[in-house]
Amino acid sequence: MLLASMVTGMVACTPSEPVRIGFLGGLSGRVADLGIGGRNGATLAVEMRNRQGGINGRPIELIAEDDQQDAEVATQAVARLLARKVDVIIGPMTSAMAVAVLPQVNAAGIPLISPTATTNLLTGLDDQFFRVVAATAAHVFKSAEHHFRDNGLRRVVLVCDLRNKPYTDSWATDFRNAFERMGGQVVSAVGFDAGESLTAVAIRVLASKPDGVVIIANSVDTALLVQQIRMRDKTIRLGAAEWAATERLLELGGRAVEGLVVAQHLDRDSQAPAYLAFLRAYRERFAHEPGFAGLTAFDATNVALDAVAGNESGQTLKQALLGRAEFSGAQGPIRFDASGDTQGETFLSMIHDGKFEPLR
Repeated sequence: MLLASMVTGMVACTPSEPVRIGFLGGLSGRVADLGIGGRNGATLAVEMRNRQGGINGRPIELIAEDDQQDAEVATQAVARLLARKVDVIIGPMTSAMAVAVLPQVNAAGIPLISPTATTNLLTGLDDQFFRVVAATAAHVFKSAEHHFRDNGLRRVVLVCDLRNKPYTDSWATDFRNAFERMGGQVVSAVGFDAGESLTAVAIRVLASKPDGVVIIANSVDTALLVQQIRMRDKTIRLGAAEWAATERLLELGGRAVEGLVVAQHLDRDSQAPAYLAFLRAYRERFAHEPGFAGLTAFDATNVALDAVAGNESGQTLKQALLGRAEFSGAQGPIRFDASGDTQGETFLSMIHDGKFEPLR
């Protein structure tokens, strides 16, 4: 009898198996600002939920992997996460990596919830891919309209980072379609790859004498390329896609990026109580600004945790995600359609005095 009581007591004291959440993003190299911001946003969401008791008494463990913005490294990282038996993976942070790893997660039946992958290639598919921001087709027209109607551009060169081609192709195509419908002209699209001299890229960009340049690249390359362009033409009007819109762009770009029009995935003027609470918590925890990567990864992780918490017996996590009418995001509700896509808008800003100032 005593032995039975001891066994029962030991079982009762055994720690609950944690809920394991994977995170995949570029934590090193030129896209590290995006990956680190994403990892921090996911970390904050997990820590806050653990302080509330976890999920049904189970602690939550976040397991982060660096994809290095390399398809082979990313697939190996996903294999490690799957071996750890994660319930869901938050990430990746770029479209190219999402396209690369999706076959693995589809085969495993594990949802992949990306904070930032917006390529049109993943729209409308019956798969395990979810995202908390809209595909480029839903919002790039806003950048095109601004540059044509408000910025007065008529002849534009697009500059595309070929290392994230699924994203840059989608963005460039959607911009071109919208801009040319209004009467503008995309005179050329200049692609560049790893190791290419940005000085040479800038010379190619300006060769056709455009009145504007729109850069579709990460924050580091955008900042450095703007500097090279400004050295050769101080008055040309410049724009950038959402991918570049992190504080790293401001830090590296300096005076050269003043006046740059940048699209954003977040409303930096938002007064939503949930967003202001997130902002305070993120700054206190990490001592820097979250940017869009921190915010969207925080949202994606909370979506995953809410789905796990509300999952009914017999449901897959994909069914739980699709079966819920909406999830709470820091700046507004998140609603998935039958393909795991969501709606959303872009917010335009201009860099002034080293800050992103919203354009209204």
